[in-house]
Amino acid sequence: MTDAATTLSRSTDSSQPLVPLLEERWSPRSYDETATISDDQLDAVLEAARWAASAQNLQPRRFIAGRRGTETFRTINEHLLGFNQTWAHRSSVLVVGVLETASEDGDARPFAQYDLGQSLAALTVQAHAEGLHVHQMAGIDAQGLRAAFDLPERFQPFTVTAIGTVAHPSQLDEKAAAREVAPRTRLPLDEVVLVKE
Repeated sequence: MTDAATTLSRSTDSSQPLVPLLEERWSPRSYDETATISDDQLDAVLEAARWAASAQNLQPRRFIAGRRGTETFRTINEHLLGFNQTWAHRSSVLVVGVLETASEDGDARPFAQYDLGQSLAALTVQAHAEGLHVHQMAGIDAQGLRAAFDLPERFQPFTVTAIGTVAHPSQLDEKAAAREVAPRTRLPLDEVVLVKE
């Protein structure tokens, strides 16, 4: 773990003890632009995504993964929107999460968004176990990504996930740096859980 990772430990203030990987997980924007991810690490996070739960085991999710310095990475980064482009280029890998909205035969995949979310949650936990950090983004040019990677109509780019090694927030602008070290917050449990008996 880097000095920055140690300095920027941002554990939760949870009301109940959680598994350490969940306690420690957070979404940085400041990445070490010199850090790399090994083949084994990248395969492990993608394998975790592959084995995530899936409604009816239809697995309507696909991924496009590019390491920094590759044409795939550059293409993904070019299709990030707004603020995301200012920091994501320092991450080690960018992964496009793609929905399979229908089968090749035209059968609808109504739970594709849920299934992709499940797989990215698994990817995130595995990445943290590998000593990496993940930041998921919805601000993307989905149609541009579909065209750039020549995806069929039934494949819909939905998110991009940055994976890498956390770095000191000083490389970010003042507002973003402040968010990087701000206390983590969530709605209280009694507001999130509508019924519990």
